[in-house]
Amino acid sequence: MIHREGTSLLSYTLMIILLLIFIFFFIFSSVIFFLLSIFLVVFYVFLIFFFRNPKKFFYDENFYDKKKEIIVSPADGKIVEIQNIFETEFLKNKCICISIFMSPFDVHVNRYPVSGKVIYTKYHTGKYFIAWLKKSSLENEHTTIVVETNNKNKILFRQIAGFLARRIILYAKKNSVIKKGEEFGFIKFGSRIDIFLPLNSLILVKKGEKVSGGETEISIIRS
Repeated sequence: MIHREGTSLLSYTLMIILLLIFIFFFIFSSVIFFLLSIFLVVFYVFLIFFFRNPKKFFYDENFYDKKKEIIVSPADGKIVEIQNIFETEFLKNKCICISIFMSPFDVHVNRYPVSGKVIYTKYHTGKYFIAWLKKSSLENEHTTIVVETNNKNKILFRQIAGFLARRIILYAKKNSVIKKGEEFGFIKFGSRIDIFLPLNSLILVKKGEKVSGGETEISIIRS
């Protein structure tokens, strides 16, 4: 299944590629024509692969156990950092920050890690450092979203643009009631998600581990 953010781009790109292949047929030798055509086809297949949106089954474990909050990964990718950090924008408190790097080969759909109510959203302009660098968290273009869960925990997470990512799409709206696993955004090409959790959280993942958005349990917060 192709994500909605890629449908128009894929349509226009296909028309351009077909036009180029038609032109190349008349101006290049058969060998060069064949190599260029293969390159364009491979490039188009990569775009289809990038904008894929595989079906996933979501359920909220917290519905069955009100004494704990199970946090799932907001994105597909690799855990590149787990650290204690002081969050300065909204929480203004010490937190555990888990950073997830999405390579161009990962699914780039972003999903809510918890159910609850969106109480804060903000877009920040910025630079385009490589996404796995620590300074990219605040210096790169990014968005900040905060969800207050049913247990009144406030979970903050950020979409962070990387060196290749030049467009962050955010669907989250303040005061909307959301469910774990629903889409809150999309980032085009390599990028990163940071999620800030309370210090009493039990972390279930480790640095270097691969995670799946909306599926991998990354933390438990007990009431």
